[in-house]
Amino acid sequence: MTFFSLLMLRLKKLRIILLQPKLRSAFFEYRVMAGVEHKPVLSRPLATVVDIGANRGQFALAARAISGAKVVSFEPLPEVALLYRDILFDDAAVTLHVAAIGEKSEKKQIHLSARDDSSSLLEIGSAQSEYFPGTQEVGTIEVEVGTLDQYLSKDEIVRPAMLKLDVQGYEMQALAGCRSLIGNFDYIYCECSFVELYKNQKLAGEVIGYLNSLGFGLAGIYNPSYDRNGNCIQADLLFEKAVR
Repeated sequence: MTFFSLLMLRLKKLRIILLQPKLRSAFFEYRVMAGVEHKPVLSRPLATVVDIGANRGQFALAARAISGAKVVSFEPLPEVALLYRDILFDDAAVTLHVAAIGEKSEKKQIHLSARDDSSSLLEIGSAQSEYFPGTQEVGTIEVEVGTLDQYLSKDEIVRPAMLKLDVQGYEMQALAGCRSLIGNFDYIYCECSFVELYKNQKLAGEVIGYLNSLGFGLAGIYNPSYDRNGNCIQADLLFEKAVR
């Protein structure tokens, strides 16, 4: 996005946030802006949202305000998870697990970004800082990683259900960790990159191909970011389960 388009997006988000008491409180008390830019995706009927890569609760806040769905979130950074809990502590329809989702149960080093929402289980590449200044690596910590079925049973995924991933290059590993339950979701909403921002990450084309093989077709592209030459860097991709 250009500076102007980013400014316009923030102003539009702020206008929506100020009209809703819960979102307004999160903004003024914690400086957390609910992810209301996801409204076109969250406006469809949803009973459950599984939110992998929850950060401070931006998507969870939007999901509760827009869809009213039950939200199960995963955030591996302990300090960030504490802030999430402060913001959403009084909502009984929200559950937070302090863990990342991956291919197996393990302890793993996460690469901390100067902006915590850009931290990743993959090493942060030079292109990330080039395209998004102020997101360079500042350290590592050890976090819990597990498969989705360690934390959630299929009976807890009431449909219609959406699986959302915002995991900074770790999409394929996280999706592999969801494999046993992925058939219980109607939608998958995943931030994907078209250039390598994190070392050895799988790009959008590979994610699209993998989800196609599991019966999910690309249904929409949202919130794209572009470089100065008009090339797409990353976007949020919506996949819908094929009707058989």
